[in-house]
Amino acid sequence: MLRRASAAVAVAAVGAQIVYPLVDGRPRDAVTVAVVALLAAASILHAVATRGRLWAAGMVAATAGVGLLSEVVGTATGIPYGCYEYTTGRLGWSIADVPLVVPFAWTAGFYPVWCVASRLTHRRLSRILLATIGVVGWDLYLDPQMVADGQWQWCVTDAGLPGVAHIPLTNYAGWLLVAAVMTVLVDLLDRRIVRTTSLHDAVPIALFLWTWLGSALAHAVFLDAPELRYSAVYGAVTMGVLGVPLVADLVRTRRAELRNTPTA
Repeated sequence: MLRRASAAVAVAAVGAQIVYPLVDGRPRDAVTVAVVALLAAASILHAVATRGRLWAAGMVAATAGVGLLSEVVGTATGIPYGCYEYTTGRLGWSIADVPLVVPFAWTAGFYPVWCVASRLTHRRLSRILLATIGVVGWDLYLDPQMVADGQWQWCVTDAGLPGVAHIPLTNYAGWLLVAAVMTVLVDLLDRRIVRTTSLHDAVPIALFLWTWLGSALAHAVFLDAPELRYSAVYGAVTMGVLGVPLVADLVRTRRAELRNTPTA
C-alpha cells in the first residue's frame, strides 16, 4: 500500500517538475516548494514501506537534520559552502534564514541516489563513495538552476566551474563533505537496522533516472538561463558515474529475466 502511495506521489512530483519551466514568479516558487515536498514525501513513504519506520526516521534525521544544520551554519559563517544567502519570502517559512523546505531537498535528492548506489555495490566504502558522488552530481543541476531563478545568491561570483563561475567551487566542496557525512550515517543506520535491498526499489530508481536524464534535458532545452547549458553537462556526467552502470545493470537483469521466462 505504501509503495503504491510512494509511486503516486513520485508521479505527482514529476508532473510538478514538468510544469516548472511553464510558469514564472510566485507560481514558480509554489511549484518549487511542491516539487521538493512531493519528492521528499515519495522517498520517505518508500523508505517506510521497504526499510521500516525506524530506518526511515533515521534517514530523515541524517539528511534533513544534517542538511538543516549545515545550511544554518553555512548561511551564518560561510562554512562549509562559502558565503551565500537565501532570498527572503520566496520559499515559505524559514528557520534561521533557511527556508524550511531546503533540508527536505536533501532527503529528496539523497534517497534515490542511495538506493541506486546500494543496487550497484554491497561494499561499504564503494557504496559511500558512489552515493556521495551522486549527491554532488545532483547539486550540479540544483544549484545553477536555483541561482538562475534567484532563490539564493553567492558573495563570490567569479570562482566556479567554466560557464557557471558565479557559483564558487567551495559550494561543491561543501556538498562533498556534507554528503559524505550523510552517507556514512545512513550506512551505519543500514547496518544496525536493516541491510539495504534493491528488490523493491523501482520508485527511487525511476526517480534517479528521471533526475539524471530529465534535468539534463531541461537544462539544455527547456530552461532559459545560458549557464544551464553547462550545468546540463556537469550534472549528466557526474550523476552518470552511477547512471551508466545502473542502466547496464537494468539491461542485464531484463535480459536474464527474458531468458528465464518459459515459452509456450
